Amino acid sequence: MFEHYSVLLDETIDALNIKEDGIYVDCTLGGGGHSSRILEKLTTGHLYCFDQDTNAIEAARERLSKISDNFTIIHANFKEIKARLSMEGVYKVDGIVFDLGVSSPQFDNAERGFSYNTDARLDMRMNQEQPLSAYEVVNNYSYQDLVTILYKYADEKFAKSIARMIEKERQVKPIETTFELVEIVKKAIPARARRTGGHPAKRTFQAIRIEVNDELNVFERALTDSLDLLNVGGRVAVISFHSLEDKITKYMFNEKTAVPDLPMGMPVIPEEYQPRFKKVTRKPIVADEKELSENRRSHSAKLRVIERIRDE
Repeated sequence: MFEHYSVLLDETIDALNIKEDGIYVDCTLGGGGHSSRILEKLTTGHLYCFDQDTNAIEAARERLSKISDNFTIIHANFKEIKARLSMEGVYKVDGIVFDLGVSSPQFDNAERGFSYNTDARLDMRMNQEQPLSAYEVVNNYSYQDLVTILYKYADEKFAKSIARMIEKERQVKPIETTFELVEIVKKAIPARARRTGGHPAKRTFQAIRIEVNDELNVFERALTDSLDLLNVGGRVAVISFHSLEDKITKYMFNEKTAVPDLPMGMPVIPEEYQPRFKKVTRKPIVADEKELSENRRSHSAKLRVIERIRDE
């Protein structure tokens, strides 16, 4: 059973300001939590959903079909949002949502290899059909490449020690499972550091997962394309769980809503210099106490929303 707690669900649906005849896109279908709520508000509108995970798609299709048939599921990475929507004859939309958290079932399904708490083959692929998995990263990446991703994607201060230990262990035999990697990370981190700051392998697993799925580059490209797709009045909502994802979102939203430098004393900003977007959320929305108590994965969630206010 594919079940997933949708973080900041009410806040996201409210922020999208859904019109019953609008065209909406859920870039991260998952268990269908956000999609279900959007679909419930549509009469003549339509919802397009993206996901790479076949298990999620099967479960979500069954869930959404009980609400209405005004939806289309697209089995693809959301980096293809423009191309795949154009294949459906869609060139402008009224709202787009990104929920960038890994779905709970992906973490909880031991076979997927996302979790440092269950033993499984090193995998971590969102798209089970792609060739690159955590196994290839751990066993084939150079020492320097491992150091780079551990620093860049997880700010792991013991990146060099971990990379060196991985390099040493894989010379003896391939590193095949999540628990094997956990033990290697534990050996690489000083005992005192292992006793503080949560699970010692958390950052390593996060960095490898981001690398396997090229998450940051894919997201930045998709977010850029999403803003281009918006109708006037349309909104993009982004729920991020990682500081780097939030940084991308914040920077792009700031860039799109900024007024360019103009000569001093200009009384009115010419129309051609007016920003085409406005922030709906000045500061990110975070989970309230009730949600925090219900779902520990909501602690790091941040919701940012932007609206197109003018055409190009």
